[in-house]
Amino acid sequence: MFDLVIQNGDVADVENLLIKKCHIGIKDGKIAAVSEAELSGDKTIEASGMLVSPGFVDLHMHEDELRKEEGKTYIEEDIFKSMTLMGVTTCIGGNCGIGMTDMGGYLSAVDRQGLTVNFGAYLGYSSLREKIGVQDNYRPLTREESEEVKILIRAGLDAGALGISFGLEYTPGSTTNELLEAAKVLREYPGKLIAAHYRNDGEEGIEAIKELLHISWVTGVPLQISHIGSCTAFGMMDTSLDLLEKARSIGIDVMADCYPYHAFSTYIGTAVFDGDCFGRWDKDYSAILVAEGKYAGEYCTKEIFQYLREKEPNTLVVAFVMDEQEVEKALIYPLVMIASDGLMHNGQGHPRGAGAFPRVLSHYVREKKVLPLLTALSKMTVMPAKRLGLMKKGSIHIGNDADLVIFSPENIRDNADFSQPSLVPEGISYVIVNGEIVADRGRLTDSRPGKAIRFGVKK
Repeated sequence: MFDLVIQNGDVADVENLLIKKCHIGIKDGKIAAVSEAELSGDKTIEASGMLVSPGFVDLHMHEDELRKEEGKTYIEEDIFKSMTLMGVTTCIGGNCGIGMTDMGGYLSAVDRQGLTVNFGAYLGYSSLREKIGVQDNYRPLTREESEEVKILIRAGLDAGALGISFGLEYTPGSTTNELLEAAKVLREYPGKLIAAHYRNDGEEGIEAIKELLHISWVTGVPLQISHIGSCTAFGMMDTSLDLLEKARSIGIDVMADCYPYHAFSTYIGTAVFDGDCFGRWDKDYSAILVAEGKYAGEYCTKEIFQYLREKEPNTLVVAFVMDEQEVEKALIYPLVMIASDGLMHNGQGHPRGAGAFPRVLSHYVREKKVLPLLTALSKMTVMPAKRLGLMKKGSIHIGNDADLVIFSPENIRDNADFSQPSLVPEGISYVIVNGEIVADRGRLTDSRPGKAIRFGVKK
């Protein structure tokens, strides 16, 4: 007897790009059988007419905050819930240089509280700069400060961080040499990654990517370029993708990720909007949609933009500045994986946090037919799992973690939009994490089997 049996489903072999009707038996949180013969279990899911896929692995999102109130420490669950309902079973936070600075504390809170997803994270370099007291994003670190940050990096890696994330557009004062010093620490910890939000976008995006490739080449540390769409989907996508290909041909281990939208989202007070950003994008204030607060749902005027920058700099906004066809080029490119870059505040933000993966499957697979179904699924499952070194996730094999999503390829669709960014997608019947059902036909269950992932830490 198995704990759970999924019967009569069309099972996706995302490695060999095949689909085969069979039954899956789950025991103790693991896939224990993949069989053409019928199986028996304590619980049974009838998946006839549905596709059974490995759970989606989101290697670039922004985690919920760790809060402390009345002596209790807990993780807010906003983006994590949306992740689950769109089929994500494992997600990686700490991206773009920002995130928790107490890696051990956050991961311990995950295990103590339990989540509906598995969670691991990078160390955010910008946050580490702030932790040692450097508030000026335009100032490089001194040699002494750099050594302080290295101590924090080693502590975070010892606690299980995946690597370091850079957010150079947010801390333009970080010099290339400063970043090299930080990245060199990763050579002491085999298997770690650099994830990097580039220094500039638009016409300056190519030079920004070259800087990141230089850091990876000098240090020998694998590089994950974050949301390449919002870097060079301004007419430079072909050039940037060619750069990746050439870099790999000379031994640089580089890949990228992209979300399926032509608008990015961030805090209005960041350095992203410093200088002549509108000239760089060939846009004006009306390209910026306010996602939360007193002006939520309004497009910026000069007055609103300046007010929020000065008075409410932590307001999330959405910037409609990228070329949609350029984003599509990135999504279909073999070296690019699908990731959400999801970030939410009380259900407000960008719809990618609730709809990114279903949007790829509905818009780009079913409607536009620019991505075959299994190729798209591989970009959401086995590719990111292997990139992260999670060899027990991302594919359906006996002994692998039972992280699965069961959905209808004909009906899956994102419902989240820029006015209602947290709407639940349709067409997803079940989401299973470590063998337990965490979402049942668009609703969360009471199960919280998600585990903290400590990279490089022996159990």
